[in-house]
Amino acid sequence: MLHMRVISPATHTAAAVEYLTGAPGVVDLVVLPGVAARPQGDVLLFDVAREAANDVLGRLKEMRLHEVGSISADNAGLILSEAADRAEAEAPGDPDDAVVWDELSQRVADDSRMTWAYFAFFAIATQIAAIAVVVDSPIVLVGAMVLGPEFGPISAMCFGLLRRDGALIGRAARSVAAGFCVGIAVTFVCALVSLGIGWIGPTSLDSHAEVEFIVNPDRWSFIVALLAGAAGVLSITAAKSTALIGVFISVTTVPAAGYAALALALGRWDDLGSSIAQVAVNVLGMTISGTATLYAQRLLWSRLGGPYPGQLRRMLKHTRP
Repeated sequence: MLHMRVISPATHTAAAVEYLTGAPGVVDLVVLPGVAARPQGDVLLFDVAREAANDVLGRLKEMRLHEVGSISADNAGLILSEAADRAEAEAPGDPDDAVVWDELSQRVADDSRMTWAYFAFFAIATQIAAIAVVVDSPIVLVGAMVLGPEFGPISAMCFGLLRRDGALIGRAARSVAAGFCVGIAVTFVCALVSLGIGWIGPTSLDSHAEVEFIVNPDRWSFIVALLAGAAGVLSITAAKSTALIGVFISVTTVPAAGYAALALALGRWDDLGSSIAQVAVNVLGMTISGTATLYAQRLLWSRLGGPYPGQLRRMLKHTRP
């Protein structure tokens, strides 16, 4: 369930209350007249099943409450209520599968921003990946994979492709490119310093059997990227953060960037080309499968959200193969 708060001008409250009173999936409606100060108006508090949230948000936005007032939503957590259980049971689909599109839109917009923290995480992750290559340690490499922040803007690109939002696609693509450029540049400088003081040398990349897959892009790399992209999008739309960690560990984008920085510093041009190709293969694969997954989810929920009778909706919800 989502807990929602709406600030509504007095002129809009009656229509909003009338809709919410009969809206499927809505329970625990509370109306507090005149308590909001900025913006001024009434406050409406209610809970809604995640599966019904898109319809409710869409209707409230049609009333322009997001323009003349305010709409916010949070995960409700624990709710002990038979009415809430009934509302959730009557909503189409399953809450773990429900995609709240406005929530996803805000999340990917935030993830596509270029901030100091984003660049810092990218630079740190890339340097850790480079160290993992030097010491030939897959354990350290996994740490770099988990730390890398690249999936955020990649998921934003997928959402932009779904919505045909050129501005979002461009902003997310710039974030991905800038992140890799900053990470490689910082790691390249550090590699030059390490080369100058004798910590690494021309042969430092000769023995790396445990992490050699970084510079061997092939059909399996692309398949893993496709699977990881689909899993990543499912994890953020279903709020399964634990699954997202597995996505980070599966794909060798940041490790390949760290390897590229080392190869650049040591003049290993063949390895440089292979590592850049690995980055490109993984980003492309995740973008393709992530976008396809969003298309599939939109198609599924557009059908479940159609004019089904309540009995059929409950049957679809509770029937298991």
